[in-house]
Order: sequence, then C-alpha cells, then structure tokens
Amino acid sequence: MASKKFLLDNVVWILIVVFSILAGFLNPFFLSEGNLQNVLVQATTLGVLVLAVSFTLLIGEIDLSVVGNLVFSSMVGAYAMQQFGVHWTLAVLVTVAAGVLVGLLNGYFVAYLRMNSLIATLAMGLFLQGAVLGATQARTMVVTDEGYSYIGSATVGNWPVMPIALFVAYLLAHVVLAYSAWGRNLYATGGNRRAANAAGINVKRARLGAFTASGFLAGVAGFLYTSYLGGVSVTVGSTTLLYAVAAPVIGGVSLFGGRGRVVGMLGGTLLITVIQTGLQLINVSAYYIQMIGGAMILLAIAVDAFRIRSEERGVV
Repeated sequence: MASKKFLLDNVVWILIVVFSILAGFLNPFFLSEGNLQNVLVQATTLGVLVLAVSFTLLIGEIDLSVVGNLVFSSMVGAYAMQQFGVHWTLAVLVTVAAGVLVGLLNGYFVAYLRMNSLIATLAMGLFLQGAVLGATQARTMVVTDEGYSYIGSATVGNWPVMPIALFVAYLLAHVVLAYSAWGRNLYATGGNRRAANAAGINVKRARLGAFTASGFLAGVAGFLYTSYLGGVSVTVGSTTLLYAVAAPVIGGVSLFGGRGRVVGMLGGTLLITVIQTGLQLINVSAYYIQMIGGAMILLAIAVDAFRIRSEERGVV
C-alpha cells in the first residue's frame, strides 16, 4: 500500500523523467541547457494559470474564465499605457486589478448567487474574449514600453528571468495553502462544505476568496504573457484552457475538491510543457500533438477517479 501511495503521489515526476529520457534519446537537443530554458519559459504563463484554476478546484469548483481573464486584463493594462500614458508599474497594477475584479464577480456569482461555477465562468470567459476581440478588432496590441516587457526578455547569467516569477508564485502559493488559516479553510470547504460550515468557517467567503485569488493569478499571468510577447495577443485559445485544467488534476488536485499539493500542480505544468516541447522537437505533427493533449486530459480524469476509489477502499 505504501508503494502504491508513493507512485500515485509522484507519478507526474516519474513521467517527466521517463519522457525526458525518451525525448533526449530521439533528439539530444532536448536535454540541452537551451531547451531547458525554453521549457521553463514556456511553462511560466501556463503554470500561473494552473495555480489560478487550482485555487477553485480545491473548494470543489472550477474557473474556466482564466484564459479570457488573462487576455482581458492584459488588454486593460496595455490600453492604460497607450491611451492614458500611465507608467508601466501602474499599468502592471491595472492589469492585475482587472483580473481581481473578474475573479470577484465570478466569486459573487458562484458563492452568493449560487450559480454553477462551470457554466458561470465559461460564460464569463467567452464574454471577456469576445469583448477583447471587439475592442481590438482581432489585432495584436503592441507594447513598446521596455519596463513592462523587462521580465519577459531579461536574463540573469544567461538564464531568463521569467521562470523565477513562476517559482516565486508557487512558493508563495505553498506557504499560503500549507501554513495559513485561509488555506486550511479552502481545503476544508472543498472536502466537506457542510462540515466546514459547522466548524465555523465562512464558506461563502472562502469560495469568494478562492475565485478572487484565481482572478489575481490570471491577471499576473496576463502581465507575464504580454511581457514575454511584447504585446496583447488574442490567439490564446481553448487548448491553453484545457491544459490549465488538466495540469493540476494530473498533479493530484482532485476535481471534487479538498485535495491537492502545490508541488503536484507544478509537476503537472512541467509534464505538459515537456511533452509538448518534446513532441515538437521530434517533429510530431501538430495534429497529433493536439490528439495526445486530449489523451492526457482523459488520463488525468481517470487517475483522479482511481485515487478517489482507492481512498474509499482504504488502499491509499
């Protein structure tokens, strides 16, 4: 039983090692320092979105508006610089504030108006992406401010700065979820809402807080994405959203709430990025890459269901 629990808890890291060895055998460049940097940079924006989704999964809900929020909040920040000439530091705050506002609305809809989180946030995401398409006429908004683009292009000792932001975000998330009363309240709310309420936890406030945190992280992801691209792109699609949902589940976050570790969220992010990058380097068709991505999502759901059945039987 102990060995099965170890495998279930660490399967994502085992798969990363196995796939990296296989991809490195087929294309030695995969294991090079340059590709490692590329993997970490590519994982940064996705990784922050994974955190955003994970906060809502922990309470037994889901936020499908994170990609729409990313695009919307980054557009608001870029617009503030272009039309009002605000300093880039203020533009970053505006970007994140826009994300927080969307998160607050989602949380209010779900916690206080009792809307279904899947439908409410899906509708919000579609609304935001439509608003951005209409405002930009589907054109990329170029950001020329060097300060705003610094994190996306800067290096320290030939290593990009972007992944530092990723690891800082995950470290802070770990501290909040593992050591704060609010973090424990999220787990309790997701594990058993009635029991949490009976224990004196304000369940509505916990749910509102989870969606607000998700919006905050989506805004941060919007800033990082724009900083890296040097502009606001409206081409972030459904595939990114599916990976943002699949990665935490692959890493052990339950779709039913109450369970999940930050290290697993990071592992799921890296596994998806490693597989995508590896398949591209060994010249697998983009069509097959999408097919494999779908298979990974199915696998994530199956693994989550297996974990739950094992726990119910007392195996894990």
